[in-house]
Amino acid sequence: MIWGKIMWITKLQCLLLLTCAKMEQLWIINYTCMERTNVNNPEYYHKVVDCQYACPAHTPVPEYIRLIAAGKYTEAYMVNWESNVFPGVLGRTCDRPCEPACRRGRVEEEPVAICRLKRVAADHKSSIQHLLPSIPEQKNGKRVALVGGGPASLTVARDLAPLGYEIDLYDDQMKGGGMMRSQIPSFRLPAEVLDEEVDQILNLGISAHFNTRVNSLRDLMAKGYDAVFVGTGAPKGKDLEIPGRHDAGANIHIGIQWLASVAFEHIHQIGKKVIVLGGGNTAMDCCRTARRLGGEQVKVVVRSPFAEMKASPWEKEDAMHEDIPIIDNHVPKSFVVENGKLKGVMFEKVSPVYEDGKRKLKPTGEPDVLIEADDVLIAIGQENTFPWIERDLGLEFDQWGMPIINPHNFASTVKGVFFGGDAALGPKNIITAVAQGHEAAISIDLYCQGKDLNERLEPRTKLQSTKMGIHEWSYDNYVAADLRYAVPQADKSETLRDRKKEVELGFDLKTAFKEAQRCFNCDVQTVFADDKCIECDACMDICPTSCITFTYNEEDEAALRQKLLVPALNLEQDLLVSGPLKTGKVMVKDEDVCLHCGLCAERCPTAAWDMQKYLYNTAKAGHHCYV
Repeated sequence: MIWGKIMWITKLQCLLLLTCAKMEQLWIINYTCMERTNVNNPEYYHKVVDCQYACPAHTPVPEYIRLIAAGKYTEAYMVNWESNVFPGVLGRTCDRPCEPACRRGRVEEEPVAICRLKRVAADHKSSIQHLLPSIPEQKNGKRVALVGGGPASLTVARDLAPLGYEIDLYDDQMKGGGMMRSQIPSFRLPAEVLDEEVDQILNLGISAHFNTRVNSLRDLMAKGYDAVFVGTGAPKGKDLEIPGRHDAGANIHIGIQWLASVAFEHIHQIGKKVIVLGGGNTAMDCCRTARRLGGEQVKVVVRSPFAEMKASPWEKEDAMHEDIPIIDNHVPKSFVVENGKLKGVMFEKVSPVYEDGKRKLKPTGEPDVLIEADDVLIAIGQENTFPWIERDLGLEFDQWGMPIINPHNFASTVKGVFFGGDAALGPKNIITAVAQGHEAAISIDLYCQGKDLNERLEPRTKLQSTKMGIHEWSYDNYVAADLRYAVPQADKSETLRDRKKEVELGFDLKTAFKEAQRCFNCDVQTVFADDKCIECDACMDICPTSCITFTYNEEDEAALRQKLLVPALNLEQDLLVSGPLKTGKVMVKDEDVCLHCGLCAERCPTAAWDMQKYLYNTAKAGHHCYV
């Protein structure tokens, strides 16, 4: 057979060519196929950096981890501060959505300790006062009111102050921080760490009105503010209305209110026998706090199976380390009260049954169980409450009493009124509140300029080669098996005597360096140049995860995924598909299993592969940059 010209043609071209009597010999490879991947889309490489993509605030995780490994702690802190605003707080308390996404967890059991490395940057930074944004003396003439002093409101303040806004912050607590101050115990988050990062924002010219409760949105709007942001959190803990609830009310407490009373020094002790009802992180904070206030027999009792509890795995581990048993599959039936005094809680034993993907708790038929208690802490969830917002302002609420909010720009149904954090879309966590605060700040800035709120700002991106020599890169690309390093803790005998003594001690610098070296540098991208490739297959041969394949293209992505050297099964991660190469094949790379080791670029004889660092920063109000 004589091969003619090789062309990549469309179906229409194919039909036209078939009607041409004098057409040259052609090898028709495919007439419809997957298009070349658009790597110019800023979200393509962003999605490949799994940890950053999973972070609600999209913190450039590999970037600051490399800076920590290099001993540049202040620079690492500022990379965090631009995105997540509270590196010291989050380095101790974050729910860590980045870590389950970490690629190290696909090679070993444990991901990189991203959260605790963030704390290293915060603990070892130098003064950052000269790096904080300057505040213009001449204001822009716009006034903004922030209701609530938690992470969402403080983020809005941080983003808008450098743009010349006059900002008034109202909160009924004596200091800023919101739930970070009232609901996170000091043995997890020392007050001095929180104070430092809250004050960094308040000192940007924010007019803070503490010990001031806003009782009327109408009255607040009447003060002439150009915009109002509501970041009041989810301040109401759910109650448990079962028999006996009100017969011993003095010894039955709502978890988040009880934690706040402890934080503000209103409560100093608790009974020796304590039951905590609930399986979330608040329940873990309650039980550990109770141990420090005199609880000797503290038990957590939860309806669900242990593995399905909402609490983070490390929170459960910390509770059990402090000799707190977690009893699962027990449903509370009644509070048992004798002679006006709480005796305990009666529980029904249940077993989980799964039908059509749904869990049902069915009674086992065993006798009910009485667990004795002097005090009970109810930590079964939180709710929003807005009694101070009049219902005749035009601000619409849904059937659950939540304001109807645009989930992209966080605007309410009243012009100029925005929501964020737990007050917007329900209880989440600190890092989500920060992310929503950033978006709300952008919306407030656009609104005050009379611009369309739906015209969202583009992220700042930068792609640059890390090549320093023929086979040398400006980052450490060696991939080694290395287990996660444990964060040391203070002695339990000391921490249980003092509720303000921090339990975790943080990494020392030597260990921090070793843990930072576990990062795969997933932001250093494998960039492919079609025109340089000679299809020698050297990259395919050396790839340790077999994520590179040279094959003929397919019309259907599912078919292309299946014909790779190793089928690409994770549909949430895109494929990198090249344009047609000289043989008519395409290069297809499964981004999901790439280790970013750079071996493909090292082996390539024509430099068709290059390792290029991709820096992605979400836009902030006014396109303001902090690093």
